[in-house]
Amino acid sequence: MGGGGQQTESSEPAKGGGVGPDGGRGGSAVYTWEEVQKHCHRSDQWLVIDRKVYNITQWAKRHPGGIRVISHFAGEDATDAFVAFHPDPNFVRKFLKPLLIGELAPTEPSQDHGKNAVMVQDFQALRDRVEKEGLLRARPLFFSLYLGHIVLLEALALGLLWVWGTSWSLTLLCSLMLATSQSQAGWLQHDYGHLSVCKTSSWNHVLHKFVIGHLKGASANWWNHRHFQHHAKPNVFSKDPDVNSLHVFVLGDKQPVEYGIKKLKYMPYHHQHQYFFLIGPPLVIPVFFTIQIFQTMFSQRNWVDLAWAMTFYLRFFCCYYPFFGFFGSVALISFVRFLESHWFVWVTQMNHLPMEIDHERHQDWLTMQLSATCNIEQSTFNDWFSGHLNFQIEHHLFPTMPRHNYHMVAPLVRALCEKHGLPYQVKTLQKAIIDVVGSLKKSGDLWLDAYLHK
Repeated sequence: MGGGGQQTESSEPAKGGGVGPDGGRGGSAVYTWEEVQKHCHRSDQWLVIDRKVYNITQWAKRHPGGIRVISHFAGEDATDAFVAFHPDPNFVRKFLKPLLIGELAPTEPSQDHGKNAVMVQDFQALRDRVEKEGLLRARPLFFSLYLGHIVLLEALALGLLWVWGTSWSLTLLCSLMLATSQSQAGWLQHDYGHLSVCKTSSWNHVLHKFVIGHLKGASANWWNHRHFQHHAKPNVFSKDPDVNSLHVFVLGDKQPVEYGIKKLKYMPYHHQHQYFFLIGPPLVIPVFFTIQIFQTMFSQRNWVDLAWAMTFYLRFFCCYYPFFGFFGSVALISFVRFLESHWFVWVTQMNHLPMEIDHERHQDWLTMQLSATCNIEQSTFNDWFSGHLNFQIEHHLFPTMPRHNYHMVAPLVRALCEKHGLPYQVKTLQKAIIDVVGSLKKSGDLWLDAYLHK
């Protein structure tokens, strides 16, 4: 949860502020940032959107995106995050009306924690331009063709077995094709997931369930609630689940030193750049994610997602049981997940793991996303291989933007970064992968130095 300190009693509106019609607080009250920032606890949460102050304490429990992602902005300005996550902000605003308790005092700045007002305004102007130029609108044909090539890969893999049988070479080729289709389906569900945050687009919501459930055997709600936290506060400890390494790794520059000073040694962290190859890429999807997905669906009684996931396994075993039997089919899907996991880990970590990983610093949206992301050079292969997540900067700044428009907004983002002196990092695919290992080694060395000498 955002913020710290002891929970405070409900305080009075800012000096000179209005009061509600019942003589108490109401939508006409005014507040200072100092007061808003006090309400950042699990049982007491306010946030600010477009200078309006909202009490989201009870609403957070019903938030469609999950309680955590909205709670990460408790006590803060959430304007840019609110716009970034909701394809139709006007639709969502009607849910905010009952939560309105006032607004910022006229003497208060629009930004909190001393953020650069000019930089924030320039980014918001860019966002308005992007929307006016239609760069947030998807082309159905693009995604239809993308879905078609995934289905074609699966059909070809099965067709090879029907025509030529189950030799070792054909089984391996079939596994590679299935792992490719699973990886590409992962990038496609990622697209639909971001566009289905607002359920007014019901067709897109169903497509997301179909792709992640029927084509991948996973849970849409599990992915949404996990991944949106990553976008809300990327590379922020306790807020981004992607940097919650469960004591297996130490990440960034600060966590290793903190662990070293406290003499914490859950693993031999100075060797983490080596055991990463044994724990990270091979096990994330077939072990960690698989367990977490089913555990989440059962614990949250998410029977709809469970039903979608079961259609994947039913289809898979119906198709491959005649060739491999039950245990052979289990071995096949396990090997496919093993291959897919390597692909997934390298693509997702090459943009983030070598970047800044830190505790909450209350940065503005533009600075926060740039410090946690980098791009990979554009090429036809890189676009396909990464599901266009080689444009990670643009994706994080505009998470609801369809991937086929990233290259169009990239020059505008780069120009904005140059204006404000912000780093806009672009790497080759090879360097990005090497940097993942290098960052782990650097963090491990920092831990060892602190563990031995501090």
